[in-house]
Amino acid sequence: MPTYEFRCRTCGSTFDVARPMAESNEPAPCPGGHDDTVKLLTTVGMTGRAAGTAAPAAGGGCCGGACGCG
Repeated sequence: MPTYEFRCRTCGSTFDVARPMAESNEPAPCPGGHDDTVKLLTTVGMTGRAAGTAAPAAGGGCCGGACGCG
């Protein structure tokens, strides 16, 4: 289940709420009981390489070739 980060405009605290994607835009009261909150824009952690950079070295770890599964 995705976790969304919110910030309370009243007290300034930030907090996380785990909820289904279908409810991602629903309001979330802060732990202090305030209702004036806003969902923060967060990014998804991705791995990979940027265009024009060298590929990461293979080896070690699962699916790096050393475990025999790849």
